[in-house]
Amino acid sequence: MINEEIRDREVRVVDQNGEQLGVMSSRDALALAEERQLDLVKIAPQARPPVCKLMDYGKYRFEQSKKEREFRKNQKVITVKEVRLSATIEDHDIDVKFKNAVKFLKEGNKVKVTIRFRGRQITHSEIGRQVMNEFADRIKEYGTVDKAPQIEGRNMSMFISPRASD
Repeated sequence: MINEEIRDREVRVVDQNGEQLGVMSSRDALALAEERQLDLVKIAPQARPPVCKLMDYGKYRFEQSKKEREFRKNQKVITVKEVRLSATIEDHDIDVKFKNAVKFLKEGNKVKVTIRFRGRQITHSEIGRQVMNEFADRIKEYGTVDKAPQIEGRNMSMFISPRASD
């Protein structure tokens, strides 16, 4: 709440430098703010009496949005990339999928490795698990397995996250 929106009878006033000006009526505090060409902003409404601060509200909002933008810019967005294998995959195909997974991990992304079982392959899920375990062994110097291979319907999947850089 700012300026005329403040309906409390008495407020504790703090100036823009953080110095206490004491408890006064909200009308007097508003007059003081207008005299200094500042806004009266309620910063602690739950306090008794509520605490209000004299500040340039437009400048304050600009600073807050600037901090927010800076914070969002510094956040690292982690995406999950998917690498699909099959239970009957050949060596060269695994090499290609391995290189892609390593590239994703080096970029800082998580990798979801999936095998889709077709037809009756689901009855031999141990072959898929073996392919997954071999893939995990090959990639262990680039990433760590977060979630071991698990079957969900006709798919088997595991998650690999990048190794923490030392």
